[in-house]
Amino acid sequence: MSDNNLKTPLKTLVLACLAAIATNVQAEHGNIELEQLEVTAQHIAPATLGIEAEKREIQQTPGAVSFIDMESVTEGQVSSLEDAFRYVPGVWAPSTSGNDSVFFTSRGSNLDAAGYDMNGIKLLQDGLPVTAADGNNHNHIIDPLSAQYAVFAHGANAMKYGASTLGGAVNFITRTAHNTSPLSLSLSGGSHGERLTRLTASQVFNGYGDGLVTIENKEWDGYRDHNKQTRSSIYANGGIRLSDTVSTRFYVTHRHDDQELPSSLSRAEVRDDPEQANASAKRGAGHFQKDVDIKRVANKTTWDIDENRRFEFGVSFEEQELHHPIVYSPFFSLLIDNTVRNAGTMARYQHKVGNHDWLMGFNYGETRVDGGNYSHFSGDKTEQSSKTENYADTLELFLMDRWQFADDWTLIAGAQAVKAEREVKSTNLATSAVTEADDDYNSINPRLGLIYQLSADTSVYSSLSRLFEAPTTYQLDDGTDTLDAMDGEVFELGTRGHKALGVNSHWGWDVSAYYAKLDNEILSVEDPAMPGQFITSNADDTIHAGIDALLTADIALTDDSAHRLTPMVSLSWNRFRFDDDDALNDNTLPGAPKFVMKGEMLYRHKNGFYFGPTVDYVSERYADFVNSYKVDSYTLFGLKSGWSNKNFRVFGEVRNLFERDYIASHSVRAVAAETDAILSPGAPLSAYVGIEYKL
Repeated sequence: MSDNNLKTPLKTLVLACLAAIATNVQAEHGNIELEQLEVTAQHIAPATLGIEAEKREIQQTPGAVSFIDMESVTEGQVSSLEDAFRYVPGVWAPSTSGNDSVFFTSRGSNLDAAGYDMNGIKLLQDGLPVTAADGNNHNHIIDPLSAQYAVFAHGANAMKYGASTLGGAVNFITRTAHNTSPLSLSLSGGSHGERLTRLTASQVFNGYGDGLVTIENKEWDGYRDHNKQTRSSIYANGGIRLSDTVSTRFYVTHRHDDQELPSSLSRAEVRDDPEQANASAKRGAGHFQKDVDIKRVANKTTWDIDENRRFEFGVSFEEQELHHPIVYSPFFSLLIDNTVRNAGTMARYQHKVGNHDWLMGFNYGETRVDGGNYSHFSGDKTEQSSKTENYADTLELFLMDRWQFADDWTLIAGAQAVKAEREVKSTNLATSAVTEADDDYNSINPRLGLIYQLSADTSVYSSLSRLFEAPTTYQLDDGTDTLDAMDGEVFELGTRGHKALGVNSHWGWDVSAYYAKLDNEILSVEDPAMPGQFITSNADDTIHAGIDALLTADIALTDDSAHRLTPMVSLSWNRFRFDDDDALNDNTLPGAPKFVMKGEMLYRHKNGFYFGPTVDYVSERYADFVNSYKVDSYTLFGLKSGWSNKNFRVFGEVRNLFERDYIASHSVRAVAAETDAILSPGAPLSAYVGIEYKL
């Protein structure tokens, strides 16, 4: 495929920036945190930028980037990535049945029925890619409780990580012995048999080395039949300071996760009993499951050459065993049993020269899938029907420059080169017929942006970027023809800042508007005649537009700030649609709601106590491409409370306080019928409590 150049001239970008400045709006970097985090441990080894440096870098990005403070996230129950992403605007991440299986989309990525894929967002751990080389996130779920914080770079703003994805990238920064207490034990749980236990021990050795080990176990009975989960994991990392400027860190992860899957229901089944499982999913029939065993090792070395130069290099390897019975009927059944091996490497070099801040680097990954598809009965393999041999590799090269060409102006210019190879091979064991597909995908993706600093605490920004995303091997395998890569352009305009409200109070905001025109968006539709099978193709033209906003405040109720209110609200409005399609006109793309609002209003006392309500509003969304099947909107209320001091943290949380029936997630059809089993009900009234002790 040929390289493409940016289509819109620089003049358009400059005029848009000047128009934004004329509005004289005020802004902040928009941190997702409820209060300032204090780091009281010993000095942090330079394996990561550090919290304050990370926040400064966010302010130098001409687009939406969200900072996720895990200390704030853990003020309530954290059961999955849904809870970690709760206040990230523009991200829709519902759990399909309350367990670790989460469908997530950012700026309209992954809006199709191929839930197995989970593409469109690149997951990283300390800058090292965790997502497979083809962009697939199936089973690649990072434990948010093991992170100190995370940075979610939306859409094209993820170029600083080299990511070539529509939805962007999220980088989880791991806790180490330098920012964790020597010993901590946490217990939490509550409704639906949820029990989560974590033990962490860490030690710093004379300033030249450190180590941390976390052992955790999760049990979940579920709010639906056939919904149990058992997960046990070990997370460990250790650092060595090789010199005053060079340090290296090793990571080891082992996770065993067994989940029963209740599958989806029809509208009539939801009305009759939303807690039931699909009849084909139960024991004695399909016994649908997703059992995963993951082993991962990684290393990252950092060299702080001097105060203006920094070099990072890392490697990782992961092996994943998957046992996944997912389709069952008297005529057809499907059990996926395979081994996935992912190998990756990355490098980043940062060099500040005068008013220029250069960043260059690369990501390279390889993924191999060996296994096959089987018939089964009640989750036990019977006859192997096909053999699978898939391969993918992706190389992402990137170069960026932040140039402060005037006191209040910063120009960001960059480019990304992507070279991707995809190969899929399936052998029918009954006939020996071989089905193969392979293709190469190459692109050059430029980016240009401007930031204007209106004041010390207020800025506006604008950017124009090219988008590119190659298909996953699953999409290529399911395609009716050879698939093209998705490409397009996105224009973004926004503002971030904070302002004082009186003497001891302040408020802040981060608001971004974006408009993307896409060619060849890859969309998958489940085949109604063969559930579990997908047909994937390219759409001609689509538009992804939206507004993402995070509003926060810290309001002192007394002169000494002993009593405070800390409201926070995350708002997402989007318009994802076809653009004058021959068959679908300007229909809305299914899968994501048009409007989402999530918020809380917490009262806080200086002794560490907090209490207040939470609210979620999710608008209607479609479940098919012809826009004939609507999933209803819903509003949920909750309560959250807790207290913490130096050694203890306790919390209590009630969700869905008024026990509203709602649909958490759903699959997508080309044309959905009322009788189709595509709905996954959300959790009923639920209550959780937790306690953590830190030495």
